[in-house]
Amino acid sequence: MPLQTVEPQRLYRQIAEQLRTLMSGGEFVPGSRLPAERDLAKQLGVSRPSVREALIALEVEGWVEVRTGSGVYVLNRVGRVNGKDRKVPPSEWGPLELIRARRVIEGEIASLAATQAKRKHIQAINEAIEQMREDTDRGVAPLAGDRAFHTAIAQACDNVVLLETVQTFWDARRGPLFERLGDYFETVPSWRMAIAEHEAILQAIRAHDAPAARAAMQGHMDKSHSRFSASWRRANSS
Repeated sequence: MPLQTVEPQRLYRQIAEQLRTLMSGGEFVPGSRLPAERDLAKQLGVSRPSVREALIALEVEGWVEVRTGSGVYVLNRVGRVNGKDRKVPPSEWGPLELIRARRVIEGEIASLAATQAKRKHIQAINEAIEQMREDTDRGVAPLAGDRAFHTAIAQACDNVVLLETVQTFWDARRGPLFERLGDYFETVPSWRMAIAEHEAILQAIRAHDAPAARAAMQGHMDKSHSRFSASWRRANSS
């Protein structure tokens, strides 16, 4: 059964379904290694990030195991107890697709915040960065401070739709796909890089420089996307 080109609609779910069908039909037997991401992407006619999201979905649901530095292996599901496996909700956004959407929307939010932010907003943004730094120094993923940072920027826009949009992004950030991806690619060094990127955004907003704030936010999202798209062989190498 050859792989088929898929259409870009909930792309990672379509890719995961094709791979699941191939595994169920014996094309990929338990214990075997799946083709590399780049090869799957070429055969499917999609991007490597979309394949990455599909593989993470399959791992969350107990179909494959990602072995850092080796590859992605098919699991034996015969007699498998699925208590540890999680179902990926059909409505869940792909993490990498989410980051690209955030680049567009939050870039404009940062630009608007730079023109409207008052002292209280800048203080809230700064406090959120401090919270991120404190958690990172303790070896704790600074998600609370990160959420507070992006929320404070949206609050500076004085637009409830933009604020609730950012909050919706963060609700999606807590989904099983994003959590699993974070297990591989979020580390103390990566969070320190993210904090430096946040500081650049704050500096632009504090200076009321809208173009610089937009560019800093977009740059942060681009770098986040790159971190989550890194080779499995580099994951957790630091």
